[in-house]
Amino acid sequence: MTQKYGFTTTILHSDRQKTIEHGAPHKPVHTSVTWGYSDARQLAEVFQGKQSGYRYGRQGNPTVSALEDKVTKMEGGLATICFASGMAAIGALIQALLREGDHVVSSVFLFGNTASMWQTFGGQGGKVSMVDATDVAQVEAALTPATRMVFVETIANPRTQVADLKRIGELCRARGILFVVDNTMTSPYLFQPKTVGAGLVVNSLTKSIGGHGNALGGALTDTGLFDWSSYPNIYDAYKRNPQAQWALAQIRAKSLRDFGASLGPEAAHHIAVGAETIALRMERSSASALAVAQMLEADPRVSAVHYPGLESHPQHTLAAELFRSNSYLFSFELKPEIDCFDYLNRLKLAISGTHLGDNRTLVIAVAHTIFYEMGAERRAAMGISESLIRVSIGIEDTADLVADFKQALQA
Repeated sequence: MTQKYGFTTTILHSDRQKTIEHGAPHKPVHTSVTWGYSDARQLAEVFQGKQSGYRYGRQGNPTVSALEDKVTKMEGGLATICFASGMAAIGALIQALLREGDHVVSSVFLFGNTASMWQTFGGQGGKVSMVDATDVAQVEAALTPATRMVFVETIANPRTQVADLKRIGELCRARGILFVVDNTMTSPYLFQPKTVGAGLVVNSLTKSIGGHGNALGGALTDTGLFDWSSYPNIYDAYKRNPQAQWALAQIRAKSLRDFGASLGPEAAHHIAVGAETIALRMERSSASALAVAQMLEADPRVSAVHYPGLESHPQHTLAAELFRSNSYLFSFELKPEIDCFDYLNRLKLAISGTHLGDNRTLVIAVAHTIFYEMGAERRAAMGISESLIRVSIGIEDTADLVADFKQALQA
């Protein structure tokens, strides 16, 4: 595709830039886990990296490769590796690129499972400093000579804090530190972390990219911005590749070949087809999220609404500068006299569930479910109140959603 097209046109016709079996409009599902070669020497050259090809399903598959190409185009990156889930992608990052004694600076405002992953890394001899990433000064103060990466989310789940992405990117570039950005809550349509200097980008494909709640998946995209020759944890075996490919070659070997966190072809196909409508879905869900958040903020029975699209949000101006729109995610707190479970049970459209970025609106009482395990003290430090309700807005008609959240308050 030599001509430069828009986001949706590019993604929609991505598969057709390579040969597709029988002229299908998108890559079909290849269920084989092994590939045969008529020339045994050719198989050896594929193993040695002298020519492209497939070896074993754990390390790659034509259906998964087509999705990887699609995600790379979305992020404007160099290349992508897909995994069995978003957490598998983050685990792959740790498994392949960090060693005992390494130091990581991470935002304290994180998805609960990611925070748990950093705790595990700390128990294995790594060191992690959790800081308020809305303030670049706190990130800078936490850096040490052993710092290998800075890790942040774009919009934090569930309190929607927005990291100071541009300034953190500038800091990492000046210090030669790998900047890793989890783009799940914004999606590649609303934001490309490459624009703020991220070297690696994480996406949970399960969320807005897949969009239909029918397949797990995750991805790591190399933006091509980080100089891997300066990174001390690349093994010599992977330096036989062109320098820009060192990290992904090591990740593919250490986290797919050795660790086995592979994405299956059926899930890859579901995600790839879902990705075709990501722009349409994100525009609709972002607009509806703003409308519902504005209604809730204006209601005296609601004590707080956390959404970057609201002028009351601490990082409202920053979000407006960074993102195309403010995404589908927000959270709110009810006045003490309203039981959050009773409120959720009165909703007619919104589904009580723990997913995000789905076509359907989902709600959950955060402190009592996904953040319950971490305890009240840590929840308080993250600003998560006992009445906090997280909302993932879907693509239902905006007026219907506003009416649903409103009637539950009135009851």
